[in-house]
Amino acid sequence: MGSRIPRREFLVSVGGLAAAVASSFPSKALLASEKLYPPTDLSYFDTPISRGPARIHIGYAAITWDGKDRQAIEDISALGYPGIQLRSNCIKEFSSPQELRELLDRKNLRMVAFSSGSVSIDPAVEAEQISTAVAHAQFARDIGGLYLQVTDQRPKGRDIVAADYQRLGQLLTEIGKRTADLGILMGYHNHMGTLGQRPEEVDQILEASDPRYVKLLLDTGHYYQGGGDPAKAIEKYHDRLLFLHIKDVEELPQSTDPKHTYRWVELGRGKENIPAVFAALKRVKFRGWAVVELDSEPDPSRTPKESAAMAQEYLEDKIGIKV
Repeated sequence: MGSRIPRREFLVSVGGLAAAVASSFPSKALLASEKLYPPTDLSYFDTPISRGPARIHIGYAAITWDGKDRQAIEDISALGYPGIQLRSNCIKEFSSPQELRELLDRKNLRMVAFSSGSVSIDPAVEAEQISTAVAHAQFARDIGGLYLQVTDQRPKGRDIVAADYQRLGQLLTEIGKRTADLGILMGYHNHMGTLGQRPEEVDQILEASDPRYVKLLLDTGHYYQGGGDPAKAIEKYHDRLLFLHIKDVEELPQSTDPKHTYRWVELGRGKENIPAVFAALKRVKFRGWAVVELDSEPDPSRTPKESAAMAQEYLEDKIGIKV
């Protein structure tokens, strides 16, 4: 066994060591006279950094071309839109992410968002749905995309209960964590016919999900048709607003189908207050993407490119935003 050091001797040795260490550092007087750095004014840290003015980039969604993505890319680029949103069907159309990325680069288009489709709150398919969303996020990353869009399926044949929103919020959070690991932020897309159809339902879904991983893709047309005011939603959710779908809607009073009492139309041709939407974006100093979306042609005599040109003209002449 090793010999024990008497307590007194131990304290003396420690004290000596402390003195030796202290003597190796400059005195207070020396430190005061020879500062390593000049004095710095740190008072500005007491004032929060204010956001810059709004800066809105305009993209266009390829959905109107009904799967003909090469033509959509050609037309959207020709009109001068800087961004595009694509859907998962394009995975089969291109041999590799690199091929699509090179095409977008040649056409000076940024892939703003990738539509991953809808998810179900059925636990039996959770693992499969997460895997699919992650694969889509990887594809989006590989083609230089920014965001992943996810919506949901409203349960049929029964009443919606509070647990449904909790369940969806948890699922979206799990997906958002996985996509964030890949550098792709996920946005929940409010949509007619989903759990996020009405404004109060969007509230519950966002409350049930982690704001670090689940952002809001605010679709102004669906929000309006669901009974909400998109301009107020922008102000309410500005801190979770990832990007937007800008669309317009008109009623079909003569429709005999209760499921089709409205249709999406080109910007400025419906009843939504589009100028109020952009005014709200400026008020909250939104800096990001607004993607114009038209699900299908309301007039069969027009081409998707013609409708995109109409939206461009409206934004530039009525809103004052250069596409």
